[in-house]
Amino acid sequence: MIMALNNGIRSISKIIASSESSVSRSVSRSFHSTGAKKMSGGGHGHDEPYYLHAKHMYNLDRMKYQGLKMSLGVFTAFSIGVGVPIFAVVFQQRKTASG
Repeated sequence: MIMALNNGIRSISKIIASSESSVSRSVSRSFHSTGAKKMSGGGHGHDEPYYLHAKHMYNLDRMKYQGLKMSLGVFTAFSIGVGVPIFAVVFQQRKTASG
């Protein structure tokens, strides 16, 4: 049993090695440019006035109308979390009853 397993592993490794050598001969492994334009500002940190996500974007304590926005957000999330499963159950029961 172990000899057969060893022979099988050896034959598989030979097949893999031969396929790797044939693939490496036929494939060019070089990178090429697709003509993408480079960013003029260097890309990172030099586009301050146009960058949408500010450093302190998520300061919840400085948010205008914080109480209203957070209350609406929590109510909406809770309503979706409760409403969707109830709708799914009612829909499934109606579908089963009509057939």
